[in-house]
Amino acid sequence: MEGGGAHYIRMLAVIKTGGKQYLVSPKQKLKIEKLENKEGEEVVFDEVLLVEKNNKIEIGTPFIEGAKVTGKVLLQGKGKKVIVFKYKAKKRYRKKKGHRQTFTEVEIGKIETGGN
Repeated sequence: MEGGGAHYIRMLAVIKTGGKQYLVSPKQKLKIEKLENKEGEEVVFDEVLLVEKNNKIEIGTPFIEGAKVTGKVLLQGKGKKVIVFKYKAKKRYRKKKGHRQTFTEVEIGKIETGGN
């Protein structure tokens, strides 16, 4: 930042949850696979694959020991309905099914590296 303002520390992390990997940074909101935590509770992701702090990258094998990302559960919800329609021409076969995927919305709080 210019003008002698506040010192900015850039932090990124790659976490693994719900069989997927997410690139996260502090104060970011993201929708992930459903967790059993209640709204307002704190959640800790300890499967951290990569951490970047001030352009210094630390890569785990497969995870970084001692590193964790904390967040807060904002919402437990369901996504938009997806229609699954099966059809076979000239066979009088039709199947219509709807699905709404459950999700948990999380706001990322703090990223702690293994060295902290």
